[in-house]
Amino acid sequence: MHIDSNILNETRKQVEKLFSGHYSDDFCYHSFEHTKEVVKAAIKIGERSELTAEQVELVILAAWLHDSGYSKGSTDHEKESRNIAREFLQSKGFPEEKIAVIEEAIEATRIPQRPKDIIGEVLCDADMYHLSTNQFINQSLLLKKENEAVHGKTIDEESWMRETLKFANQHSYFTNYGKYILSKKKSKNVKKLKKLQNKTGPDKYIDQLESELVKLKNKLDQEREIKPTRGIETMFRITSRNHLTLSGMADNKANILISVNSIILSIVLTVLFRKFNDAPFLIIPAFALTVTCLVTIIFSILATRPNVSSGKFTDEDVKNRKTNLLFFGNFHGMGLDNYLWGMKEMMKDGNYLYSSLIKDIYYLGVVLGRKYKLLRISYTVFMFGLIISIILFILAQMYPWVFAVT
Repeated sequence: MHIDSNILNETRKQVEKLFSGHYSDDFCYHSFEHTKEVVKAAIKIGERSELTAEQVELVILAAWLHDSGYSKGSTDHEKESRNIAREFLQSKGFPEEKIAVIEEAIEATRIPQRPKDIIGEVLCDADMYHLSTNQFINQSLLLKKENEAVHGKTIDEESWMRETLKFANQHSYFTNYGKYILSKKKSKNVKKLKKLQNKTGPDKYIDQLESELVKLKNKLDQEREIKPTRGIETMFRITSRNHLTLSGMADNKANILISVNSIILSIVLTVLFRKFNDAPFLIIPAFALTVTCLVTIIFSILATRPNVSSGKFTDEDVKNRKTNLLFFGNFHGMGLDNYLWGMKEMMKDGNYLYSSLIKDIYYLGVVLGRKYKLLRISYTVFMFGLIISIILFILAQMYPWVFAVT
């Protein structure tokens, strides 16, 4: 199943338009940046949950639209988000049954969360993904600021931290990735929050310094991710070289078969066909040999025939880490500026870079598998066809009256 990047791009633009034109500045937490982070988390959780391409598409659409209702205020924003989602997707001719799934997933984000299917589970976990990140406390304070602005009253920091801690303890992730990976990270954040809850004055200042140190450490870790280790570089280099060597060998084998069978065909056409009037018993063996050569040549050509894609990618493909910029088939139709931007985005993210290298090796392997499968057919046809043709030639010489064609 193929993901429709057009509807994803149009949805993203529509949501961005809502944020820029209709959202109140009071919603500093439920912002377009928050929505983008939820989309990013939904893609990651969806991949780890082994969703189909169709399910991933629905999750991404639901993630883009799940907070769109804030354009009409914070009251029952889930209902407003569902209405906006339905109206927009219907205008794009999106299937009704898929719209219903997206609406149900958006409704599932209402606190307390109650997802009814895997789409809702992934979206709910993505919406609460920040509970498991280093930005948990900062995001919590941002939400506090939003609540203060919306309701027009100051919230005591200690009571807010107490409520946040209560919510974090009561919250549970739904997907397996959330239960086994995100929950562990969330538990660490809960412990940090408990420590902060009991500290005042100088202790809070120390914690702020520690927080800054954590940010610097994370930044250094990200920079290290971009620089592959020597062992990993060697692994990718050797694997790619082996794949390319095997691909070259396959092409050489195919070329040999094409050349040999072309020579045999030319001999059959120029020599044997002239003798059919005098030796009609050679027609059947010659026909068998001709068919063998033609079939062998066809499969050999199919093994070496290149497949070239459209060579275009969208900004959304790069942002969602869905395109491999290391393969020429994905970018040959793009302008240099777009390709430079895409490559720089990939180099910023070590995981994206490694994933692209892995995908490159994987698809080289897929191409190799197809080549060698077609080559095996070619060699099998050539081997058995040649044997049968030679036997027919021998029998035709021994029993010409049996093979005579009148």
